[in-house]
Amino acid sequence: MDILAPATARVKRKRRCACPTMPIESKVRMAKQFQRIVSLAPSVTSILVAIGARRQLVAVSRWCRDVADVRGLPELGDCWEMDTAPLMALRPTLIIGSVPFKTETVQKILALPVPFLALNPRTLADVESDIRALGALAGANARAEALIREMCGKFAGIRKIAKRPKTRPRVYCEAWPNPRISSPPWVAELVEIAGGEMVVQAGEKVSDADVARARPDVIVLAWTATGGKSKPEQALANLAWQDVPAVRDRRVFAMRDELLNTPGPPLVRGAEELLRILHPELTSGASRRETKKAAKRCVAT
Repeated sequence: MDILAPATARVKRKRRCACPTMPIESKVRMAKQFQRIVSLAPSVTSILVAIGARRQLVAVSRWCRDVADVRGLPELGDCWEMDTAPLMALRPTLIIGSVPFKTETVQKILALPVPFLALNPRTLADVESDIRALGALAGANARAEALIREMCGKFAGIRKIAKRPKTRPRVYCEAWPNPRISSPPWVAELVEIAGGEMVVQAGEKVSDADVARARPDVIVLAWTATGGKSKPEQALANLAWQDVPAVRDRRVFAMRDELLNTPGPPLVRGAEELLRILHPELTSGASRRETKKAAKRCVAT
């Protein structure tokens, strides 16, 4: 999927490599040109589909089907592994990927006569910026702003419900077990929205001792590219964690990784699932209906 720690690969920029920090006015001017987009990142695909730009996609990564309806579109590799011949046969006018990436793969992409845009979001504010940038590229600015309002409204509704409890669980979210890597910074923000507190530095390599010292009340495993196949039993059997409250009380949960690891619309479902895990007493049918009402009020304003 789209995550893990910041990429260690360093790729020299070329002039044809579109930069995510380029002026938004430039992206608007580019919108009419880029109509055949190859998305190598599930986050990019989820955003483009959500803003009504699916028709501009000519191919997606093998992971994109987990986060958006891309039936009928060719599935290529990703920023880790890519055969460029099938990609070029589709006559793309823009390739979009995301950090992290494999140096050799991105060098191959940069050698193609096609602009390449690499995104590197770290926070929810970065996700909003990416939505706006992709909206500008796709000529869908209004729909991009509407998506941002919708997501913010739903986050606000979840936050309102999560404020009810007097306690906020201490939480450790994990993106990969070996080497052990904590979930990225935007997940720490989702934990806060859902009424918890991330107690291990986000988006970094951590040790068993780091987690043990943090003493989380809840551990959430969302291992990259595994779907819902993270293994709580590994955490429960970890000898270094036997005194950790989450292990002692058996509050170790596996989440579908795309709900936390895709910096785009799927994060709303991720926040909802975190609320259910952290505060199961708040996620009755009535509370869910109230969350939706609060979200609608926030969007309306």
